[in-house]
Amino acid sequence: MSILDRFSLSGKIALVTGASSGLGAGFAVALAEAGADVVLAARRRDRLGATCREIEQLGRAALAVQTDVTDPAQCRAAVEAAVGRFGRLDVLVNNAGLGTAVPALRETPEQFREVIDVNLMGAYWMAQAAAQVMPPGSSIVNIASLLGLVKSFLPQAAYAASKAGLIGLTRDLNQQWSGRRGIRVNAVAPGYFRSEMTEPLPRAKLDAFIASTSTLGRMGEQHELDTAVVFLASPASSYIAGVTLAVDGGMSGH
Repeated sequence: MSILDRFSLSGKIALVTGASSGLGAGFAVALAEAGADVVLAARRRDRLGATCREIEQLGRAALAVQTDVTDPAQCRAAVEAAVGRFGRLDVLVNNAGLGTAVPALRETPEQFREVIDVNLMGAYWMAQAAAQVMPPGSSIVNIASLLGLVKSFLPQAAYAASKAGLIGLTRDLNQQWSGRRGIRVNAVAPGYFRSEMTEPLPRAKLDAFIASTSTLGRMGEQHELDTAVVFLASPASSYIAGVTLAVDGGMSGH
């Protein structure tokens, strides 16, 4: 097998959560470009159509499934839909996420719980459902965050806690599944990328923060994150397990 062949996902079936827009839609298309057929899961099913068409234009199959990852039953249903349509599931990208910036003394229990429910517990329920059917050689990629590793310039206790928890969850699930079931579990910790989540952030403060902490001095581009996700999903990373790969322009190493 050649080096480039090891990055191929030809014949594989991937499921991406939070695939209705932004980074998740980009991941779904990138996996299709690598050869996978893709199941797109999101709460907003009506927004999955454009990404499905883009995948189909690449000659790959796409399936849209309305899924709220905070509901374990809906996570199981998404996995069942993948297996029902394609007969298998080889890759899970846990991308569904919710970002907030609320001062800790004003954050309500409901606000905090909502972030944890989506970002951490949702990833757990989906991984749990997927691992029931994934064959040996499969890969789970959790989309964590730079803020699970370092401080933010905004008050983001719930978000930071959820992403730090997701990094810990990645290590533990890999410990349980990689040797015994042959399912590798890794995480990507993105820095600041243009997306729905970063759009509302105060741009001047964000630019100043990036300039002072990133060795590259800029925001990331979607393709720079796509390649990391495809790498961890593919056989190219077959000896990488339980790690969190920071894709942050050097910010976590500052």
